[in-house]
Amino acid sequence: MQVSAELPLRANLSVLENIALVPQYRDNAPTRQAQEQAWGLLDRLGQTGCADLRDPDLDSEQRFVAKLLRAVIGRPSIIVIERPGLLLPDQPYPDFLAECLAKLKDEINTLWIVDYRWNAPLYPPT
Repeated sequence: MQVSAELPLRANLSVLENIALVPQYRDNAPTRQAQEQAWGLLDRLGQTGCADLRDPDLDSEQRFVAKLLRAVIGRPSIIVIERPGLLLPDQPYPDFLAECLAKLKDEINTLWIVDYRWNAPLYPPT
C-alpha cells in the first residue's frame, strides 16, 4: 500500500470514513466495526479531532495521518511512503514521521520510505 501525494483521499468522505473504507471493502467488515478500528488508529496517533473532517478542511499533517492510516489498516505486507517532505511541507517531517511510525510499529510489517538520496541522513538506519 502506498502513501503518496498522487493517491488522494476521497473528498466526499471524512477522515474516519476514508480509513474505514479499506476493511469494509477488503474484509467485508461491517461499517461500525471498520470505523471503530479506524478510530482506534486515530486515537493512537492523537488525531481523533480530525475524524469528521473532509479532505479540503485538513492541514498537511492531518491529511498525511489519514493516508498513512488508510494504508496501515489494511495490514499490507509492504507500506511505501513516497516523498514525505512533499506530503508534510509545513513541518520538520522526519521527527513527525518517526513519532507516527513508532506508535504504529506493531501494525506495520515492512516499511519503505522513498525519498531523494540526499535526504538519506534524515532517516535512522533499520
